[in-house]
Amino acid sequence: MSDAELKMDEALLKEVKFDGQGLVPAIAQHYRTGEILMQAYMNAESLRRTIETGNATYWSRSRSKLWMKGETSGNIQRVIGILIDCDADSLLLLVDQTGPACHTGQESCFYRTLAKRDMTSAPEEGHSCSGCGGCCG
Repeated sequence: MSDAELKMDEALLKEVKFDGQGLVPAIAQHYRTGEILMQAYMNAESLRRTIETGNATYWSRSRSKLWMKGETSGNIQRVIGILIDCDADSLLLLVDQTGPACHTGQESCFYRTLAKRDMTSAPEEGHSCSGCGGCCG
């Protein structure tokens, strides 16, 4: 992977809508697999540091301080790109994850299923499979 610096769109940076506490949700997604790894929050300073260093840096709401992902565990997130949603109130970080993303040791923080649709039944009449692998195997 190249260590080229992140090229920033200054106009879009100015559009980021931070909430009343000065935070914006940031979702980390593996840039190759598309797996959602974690969700955290960023303030203006953590976003600036992330862009400057190329390493994901977040705001810890519980500790009220900046933290670079992996600063103690070594499980860093090298940022490949940062996307902003249509309302400018959420960020998606495309990252190259070193080691597990979750503090529990799981690859992703999203490893527990709250609800799930049973997709093992036969397809409905007239169903045209999109190749998703869910309903048609």
